[in-house]
Amino acid sequence: MFDNRYKQIVILSGKGGTGKTTISAAFASFENDKVIVDCDVDAANMHLMLKPKSEKSHEFSGGKKAAINNEVCTQCGLCETLCRFDAISDFKIDHLKCEGCGFCFRVCPENAISFTSSIGGNYFECELEDDSKFFYAKLFPGQGNSGKLVSEIKKSAINSIKEISIKENPVGKNTIGENSDRNNLVLENIPIENSNKVNPLHCSNKEYTSLNNLNENRSKFIIVDGPPGIGCPVNASISKADFAILVTEPTLSGVHDLKRLIELLNTFKIRMGIIINKSDLNESVAEQIQDHADEKDIPLLGEIPFNTAFVKALIEAKNIVEVDESVKKDLLNIWGKTKSYIIN
Repeated sequence: MFDNRYKQIVILSGKGGTGKTTISAAFASFENDKVIVDCDVDAANMHLMLKPKSEKSHEFSGGKKAAINNEVCTQCGLCETLCRFDAISDFKIDHLKCEGCGFCFRVCPENAISFTSSIGGNYFECELEDDSKFFYAKLFPGQGNSGKLVSEIKKSAINSIKEISIKENPVGKNTIGENSDRNNLVLENIPIENSNKVNPLHCSNKEYTSLNNLNENRSKFIIVDGPPGIGCPVNASISKADFAILVTEPTLSGVHDLKRLIELLNTFKIRMGIIINKSDLNESVAEQIQDHADEKDIPLLGEIPFNTAFVKALIEAKNIVEVDESVKKDLLNIWGKTKSYIIN
């Protein structure tokens, strides 16, 4: 059972340093009913701003690694000759070079090589001061399968929502979710799926009260701080996303990487909107971004002028909304605009 009121919003950037994580943390602070996921597993840093009050660690097995049993090995040298990654030298395996292909394990005539699961990182299930769930992960240096780790923490986030739904709505009670009878619930002959189209003037007091309660509880959010770029972890981050927010900057590299990210999201048919951060650094390039957004029929959610408060917030490990009221106001407007695209 999954609560369908949760909408998944992924905040992305074609390149690093655009302010994506700072903006993600700000958006998270505007909502009460949310689950937050930091999917930048290669360089997670959102926890530094959110400061979780509790944290539970889990080991992540991203693949397998080979190891030579020297008591069984006859030092024939076959494994070292066949390894394409130069990971075997003097009958020892360098785990930073080993890609986990398992070929040496298969060809060893003495069965002297083991091939077992290895711990590639950790992921963390946290609780914030407002009791919201927060998930992040750390991939160990030299490890691969970052996309698999992203999928793992997203799955954990989804499972936490299912657990909350079960606790709030025990078996036998109506819930809004998959396989739920309440999907067909009628408010005095008003179907839920049409409730946002109902004119309150045509409702009885009982109907209007029920309708308000339903709408108030409808929108909850999974806020995903995605990794930069367009690689495997980005693909894993956007899985089942309802909307993507692209944070860019008015630089030539920012425009180039933004266009690549737009192509990726169009491939997966994911709706998106654009935020131009540091918009006044280069007004002509900012106009290029606006023109490209118009050409691709992508809404411009807002522009944020350059502000040293972002640097101050990072130095002090604070949320930007705690540091500067003008930035908070801008981001609140952008968040409201974003929600209107998702909910309507």
